[in-house]
Amino acid sequence: MTDRKAIAEKLLQIKAIKLSIHNPFTWASGWKSPIYCDNRKSLSFPFIRDFIKSEMCNVIFQSFEKAEIIAGVATAGVPWGAMAADQLKLPFIYVRPKPKEHGLGNQIEGFYEPDKRVVVIEDLISTGKSSLQVVDVLKNAGLEVEGMVSIFNYGFEQAKTAFKNYDLSLQSLTDYDALISLAIEQNLISEADQKALLNWRADPANWDVNS
Repeated sequence: MTDRKAIAEKLLQIKAIKLSIHNPFTWASGWKSPIYCDNRKSLSFPFIRDFIKSEMCNVIFQSFEKAEIIAGVATAGVPWGAMAADQLKLPFIYVRPKPKEHGLGNQIEGFYEPDKRVVVIEDLISTGKSSLQVVDVLKNAGLEVEGMVSIFNYGFEQAKTAFKNYDLSLQSLTDYDALISLAIEQNLISEADQKALLNWRADPANWDVNS
């Protein structure tokens, strides 16, 4: 399996992941967050990009050996899905957030046939809601979803419950726990910082750095 810390270290190195506990970021949801993850940055670093791609392919090969199609989640999952599909020599499709408002009105782009086994490639798992909506779209199109692979996973209980309810396997190359462990090893955070980070993950909607 993947070396979660190695991937977390590379994402920190290029500032694809940033920690800012006392001056938190604001997510689109309105949540205040001590972490910001933008894995798209890694596309601009060829060696790191290649490492992540190879690790992703290893996970697909080991965990989803029956995969017949790779599906990327638009937009951030599209390049990773396309690269993985190319290396594994599998067909590639991608899923839009909503159907096109012109042309054929497609929500799934690319050629596919019903009953094929699909692995979904996602950039990032937070609550899991939008990722599982993609699973619904694929299932409604007659495809069998084998599982999902993401680069990073926050490990929210909400997401764990959602994937369990879907009976869907989620494999992530690295995650929040690996990131925190690495940050402690490298003296990037203190014990108080660690507590704040864990408190945020436990209740991100109501988190206060001083609590």
